[in-house]
Amino acid sequence: MAIIGFTKLEALFRKAASLDIDKSHAKEITGIVEKKLVDLLIAGERDANLNGRDVIWEGDLPITKGLQETIIAFKKLEEEIDLQDVLNYLTTVPPLKYPLAAELEAKLPEITGAILVVLARVIKEVDEEKRRVNKEAIEKAERIVDLTL
Repeated sequence: MAIIGFTKLEALFRKAASLDIDKSHAKEITGIVEKKLVDLLIAGERDANLNGRDVIWEGDLPITKGLQETIIAFKKLEEEIDLQDVLNYLTTVPPLKYPLAAELEAKLPEITGAILVVLARVIKEVDEEKRRVNKEAIEKAERIVDLTL
């Protein structure tokens, strides 16, 4: 199950970066976002362990100033990601060693939305002449997001 459906993904990309996406690219885009969310949670798990805790707090995630600002930008777009969809996705990946604190769990849709906004805006920067997203721009954006998130 995808972390976000195509209709919501399409609306989010239009609002966040004035981009149009084809349904054929949705799985690739959501896959990148899902991977980055798991990467953040794994890093948070490591930090919780280093701090002697057996629960992952929001502060354990490596949320940079830029990502924090993008979380705020995502909220302003008035798009929503269903927490249950995020939690359902997380059941399909290897489980974390530690559980998430309730406060962090509640923030997962915002964090996921921010990662989507980051990806949309990077795609726009990579190929700013085009409104329609193509495979090459997605691949370049993925490499950039992997280097920075």
